[in-house]
Amino acid sequence: MQTTRTKSDFKRNWFTMTSLVSKDFKLKYRRSVLGVLWSVLNPLLMMCVLAAVFTNVIKWGNIPNFPMYLILGNVLFALMADSTSGAMTSILDSAPLIKKVRVSKMIFPLEKVLFQLVNFAISLIAVVIVMLIFQIAPTWNLLALPLLLVFMLLFCSGLGMLLSALAVFFRDVCHLWGVVITAWTYATPLFYPIDMVPEWLQAAEVFNPMYHYVTYFRSIAMYNTMPGLQEQLICLGIALVTFVVGLLVFKASEKKFILYV
Repeated sequence: MQTTRTKSDFKRNWFTMTSLVSKDFKLKYRRSVLGVLWSVLNPLLMMCVLAAVFTNVIKWGNIPNFPMYLILGNVLFALMADSTSGAMTSILDSAPLIKKVRVSKMIFPLEKVLFQLVNFAISLIAVVIVMLIFQIAPTWNLLALPLLLVFMLLFCSGLGMLLSALAVFFRDVCHLWGVVITAWTYATPLFYPIDMVPEWLQAAEVFNPMYHYVTYFRSIAMYNTMPGLQEQLICLGIALVTFVVGLLVFKASEKKFILYV
């Protein structure tokens, strides 16, 4: 009986989550002529702008296949930034529904992560276009991409649940996170080589989760290398710890959400 009820709850929650993802897509591209194509055009246009600036103005474009270097870092970092920012306000935005309908509150931050994961999958078309332009042949190492996405899914879900819980009680988190994302963007080597920063900052990158995930993505998609076992364990450890912390904080505080939303 318990197993049957668990399956029923899972199906209901999954249906709710997929329905919310569909709704978010419709809202995002509502009244847009190009619609979902913007998920491909946005990373391409951003890559072109950054490549032009850092190659011709600041002279940082001495990395082979620099546009590919840029787009790989940008699309993966955008997955984290957009999913966590959306998850952070998901409980607050869903307050009318939470007050009226008995529904698992965890659905809302997880749905934002799932939505951005689907959006990331579409943006990979832009990555393929750049690979074709610069004649970067895909290798078997790209089969590790699903594993990287599992790491990212766990990491973003944990961080999203943590932020969504904190935002309910401390609205300042919503304003502070934008500053954190901006600082995190510049602290991660998205548009500059890691060896151009001071040694102490290079050492500090060990504690930057997105440095590990971006480097992982570039290794399998651009440099034809597979991250070693140690790097795999670091990426997995970061993802699991973040997910467990986010889940525990969310579960411990979700019963009080209705009093503060």
